[in-house]
Amino acid sequence: MGKQTILFTGGGTAGHVVVNLALIPEFLKEGYDVHYVGSYEGIERELIEGLSGVTYHAISTGKLRRYLSKENIKDPFKVMKGVYQSNRLIKKVKPSIVFSKGGFVSVPVVIASKFQKVPAIIHESDLTPGLANKIASKFARFVLTNFPETVKYLPEEKAKYVGAIIREELFQGSRERAYELTGFTQAKPVLMVMGGSVGSVKMNEAIRGELKTLTEKFQIIHLCGKGNIDSSIHQEGYVQYEYVTDGLKDLLAMSDIVISRAGANSIFEFLALRKPMLLIPLSLQASRGDQLLNAESFEKQGFAAVLQEENLDGERLVNHVNELYHDRFSYKDEMAKFEPRKTKDDVIQLIKETMKK
Repeated sequence: MGKQTILFTGGGTAGHVVVNLALIPEFLKEGYDVHYVGSYEGIERELIEGLSGVTYHAISTGKLRRYLSKENIKDPFKVMKGVYQSNRLIKKVKPSIVFSKGGFVSVPVVIASKFQKVPAIIHESDLTPGLANKIASKFARFVLTNFPETVKYLPEEKAKYVGAIIREELFQGSRERAYELTGFTQAKPVLMVMGGSVGSVKMNEAIRGELKTLTEKFQIIHLCGKGNIDSSIHQEGYVQYEYVTDGLKDLLAMSDIVISRAGANSIFEFLALRKPMLLIPLSLQASRGDQLLNAESFEKQGFAAVLQEENLDGERLVNHVNELYHDRFSYKDEMAKFEPRKTKDDVIQLIKETMKK
């Protein structure tokens, strides 16, 4: 048998890419021909195109909105075009399997895989499936889940609880490299703030509004999202980045506590690294409510504190951060009870077993 090909897809946000980033190196090491399908301008292109040995293909994609918009008229045609492009691509590269991390760009790819009789596996990170994965699941062989509760929302014969797939590199961070990168010292603890790859205006404003107070006690790493750097701020003990890829493991190694949205991939990474976290989930006004459920689950298990976005203001933020740091060892004790499954190895084995022979 010649070299087998695997086709990955997923995008729109970094959360729809990081699991693929954990799996791709393993298949490259084993000599697979690896291709990736994403959008023309999404963050997935930026994250994937720099990977040696991976061929990136861009397709048309719609957004599949749940709300009324004139763009909804155009989007079905974009999806149809994406299915056509994916169909041609699958015919050309002849993958043995498609692995999808979700996001709107993945839907045409998974649909096309069914037309071409190529098995597809989807990974759903959130506690409840997103719209894209709900649609794509009708065409997939299996849907893998982070949370055990998620399987009840999926077809019984397709749903498999596997747990979170964590990037191995995150465990290899160096505090020394992070101190060198940021210019921080060991005199104060480090607070990392992550608003997601696209950032969070409200979180960014709340943090920056309390910089003077927070930096009295903490040094702050602020990942504020693309286009959200505020170059007017010159505060000692505060550094800001749009988004960090290669150095993230080092920054996390140095961080004592974390403030974050409640995207499933990120919070499971913090859990695996035993980082006490304050979660500020996207509200129902800005999302379908998946982050609210993710945050609620982690809060119940003692892994995180939660501050709802509608209650977010400077005073509450400072109080929650101080409480989180004060109670950090209690959170670490609860996190230590969580035994990460050998999820990545299990998923790799399932992908190989499911491949078209």
